[in-house]
Amino acid sequence: MPGELKRAEARLSAVSAAMVVLGCSAVAYAADLGNMPTKAPLAPPGPTTCTSIQDFFTTACQLSWYGVRFYGTIDTGAGYQTNGTRFAPDSGAGVNYFPGKSSLGGKWLPSPSALSGSNIGVQIKEPLGAGWSFIGQLEAGFNPYSLRLANGVHSIFEERGIPLGQQNGAADSNSQGQFYNNLGFAGVSNDTYGTLTFGRQNTLMADAVLAYDPLASSLGFSALGFFGSWAGGGDTEDRKGTTAIKYRVSYANFHFGLFGQVGGYEQGNAEKGAYQGDVGADFRVGPGVLSTDVIAGHSKDAVSVTIVGPTDAVGHPVNIFTPGFANAFMSATLSDNTNVMVDAKYTMGQLKLYAGWEWVQQKNPSDPFTVLHDGFTDIAGDPLCFQCTLINGTTINSTAFNGGNKIFQIAWFGGTYALLPTLDLTAAYYREWQSDFSGGAKNAAGGTCALAATALASCAGTLDAVSVLLDWRFAPKWDAYIGTLYSRLNGGLDSGFLAKDNWSTTGGVRFRW
Repeated sequence: MPGELKRAEARLSAVSAAMVVLGCSAVAYAADLGNMPTKAPLAPPGPTTCTSIQDFFTTACQLSWYGVRFYGTIDTGAGYQTNGTRFAPDSGAGVNYFPGKSSLGGKWLPSPSALSGSNIGVQIKEPLGAGWSFIGQLEAGFNPYSLRLANGVHSIFEERGIPLGQQNGAADSNSQGQFYNNLGFAGVSNDTYGTLTFGRQNTLMADAVLAYDPLASSLGFSALGFFGSWAGGGDTEDRKGTTAIKYRVSYANFHFGLFGQVGGYEQGNAEKGAYQGDVGADFRVGPGVLSTDVIAGHSKDAVSVTIVGPTDAVGHPVNIFTPGFANAFMSATLSDNTNVMVDAKYTMGQLKLYAGWEWVQQKNPSDPFTVLHDGFTDIAGDPLCFQCTLINGTTINSTAFNGGNKIFQIAWFGGTYALLPTLDLTAAYYREWQSDFSGGAKNAAGGTCALAATALASCAGTLDAVSVLLDWRFAPKWDAYIGTLYSRLNGGLDSGFLAKDNWSTTGGVRFRW
């Protein structure tokens, strides 16, 4: 392979970008978490170890000694939303940048982690000889305002019994409040034979979202980032596996990946098994480089949780100020998910263009819960059980797809242009759509999808989102940003919501070391 293309591969492919992270280069930070190396190119010499507090804050120096590097990201900001929610201290995002069920009315809000998740962690890369290295990474995500470890699943659990009109910005996620809530893996890497890792780590689709989303999985500006279901192949809780095995390797300008999650709920997973495979490559096309990946996978008994309350016949919430489990209970929907993702990126000088598409099919789980009060413990440690609404405000739904399998898809495109060496302008558009899988069912008030497109969450529906972001890197470890996001729900995706759209404008400062 020509040396020019090989250098482009090292700079641009999702796989090689991860090697830069583990190689502790000056341009890789904790925000790039989760991408794992394949065949490792030689990393460029990194910055020196910090020797003073002033160096730490004003230069690109790192906290690294003897192959161990301590890193972190603190992303703080504020913003205005035309339909916002109350601040949720256990959620890593803190607020719903997209419409949530309780979003209603204009609000000025603290807006943490809008550009990238706040975290702190440690990376290890220790040469073993003959081209082999021991590698590992431990990372905790947190809310920089509440200073709590991110625990999106528990934030949902806390909303039980609280009426919709008084709920905060709780949102389901893969974060479960542990010190390894982002990452916790170890393994070996070889320059020729690739990388093999074990433990809590991203799925291949989560890696791809980081590499091919124009906004790099941003919570405040990207549908791929805020809705982790796409990185999870159908459910946000499955974007990482706690007892997972991942292998990546490169050959010439191609790269390959395999992911398998073994174990089940008892081992801290949000599914009872999953696998994914990835094939990708980088090609010189005209004046630039085209990168592409195709990923496919399947997961068994995947979990997704939300707060459910009563609606009228057209799907609009009722009793929104009446407390009690009957008006706000936590429902865990189980499903078997099959998924395919196709991604592309073209880099040419100051311009980067991105596009992608994902298809997901959900059907009833392989192992349904049918015995009264039978259940399991979710990844946050909270108890869930079948038809326990009046006992602890939870239930398990194993029949959500009795009316038919759910097919939902997302497509996106966007680009980043470097206006200056330290100033980037990014714009992106996302569209999600789902099929009608209601099977003619009625809601509790008698409404059907034929009566109103919003009568049930299983009606056909769409989400559209467009965002623009300006990011200024004014110092080696610092950047300031401002951006705006408009998002709108329609049909079944709007069922049970107080407002169907939101205009969120956010500005912030991020420090990465």
